Amino acid sequence: LGRVAGVVAARRVGHGLRAQPGPRVRRAGLRDRRLLAGQAGSAVDLTVADASALRRALGRFATGVTIVTCRAADGAPVGLTANSFSALSLKPPLVLWSLRAASPSVAPFQQAAGFAVNVLAQSQLALSRRFASVVPDRFAAGDWSSGLHELPVLAGCAAVFECRRVSHQEAGDHVLFIGEVLRMTEHPVAPLVFQGGHYRGLGDPL
Repeated sequence: LGRVAGVVAARRVGHGLRAQPGPRVRRAGLRDRRLLAGQAGSAVDLTVADASALRRALGRFATGVTIVTCRAADGAPVGLTANSFSALSLKPPLVLWSLRAASPSVAPFQQAAGFAVNVLAQSQLALSRRFASVVPDRFAAGDWSSGLHELPVLAGCAAVFECRRVSHQEAGDHVLFIGEVLRMTEHPVAPLVFQGGHYRGLGDPL
């Protein structure tokens, strides 16, 4: 793992997105790192790329959990668990998600005309685990039906976004997919949440 009644515009910081030019930032020295350590309790050396530390820090960001689906060229359903889903634009209605470039599911999604993003409810935890594992037939569990363009759609979800694939591009070690929302549904059920390497339930509003 690798997260609505409508498409909500949101900012996203991720691999492959080019930052706007800005003032030059000097490299943090020993004094800077000591200040950071004093302010935050612990600090990561800003001069060293540490993938595990980055993963741990990114895990602090709570997300929803989705099963993204499409149809392979032979018509077989393809699906996987992902929490990289995000809103991109309201006009036009665009969403995005990403998948490891090394995943065997990359090719079917690159070739498919569209994809569906099934936002899981808290009660669908077992399906999230199933679609994140290697099993002979992931679609043997769950109440599945065919949506627009025969996209696999899961019943009982918090929301479903059926999309036309607008583009895909390599971004670091992932492939970024952008889709235009053609149809969506939503239900007032508790969504499944993922944070800090664990599944979680949604708490009370603050």
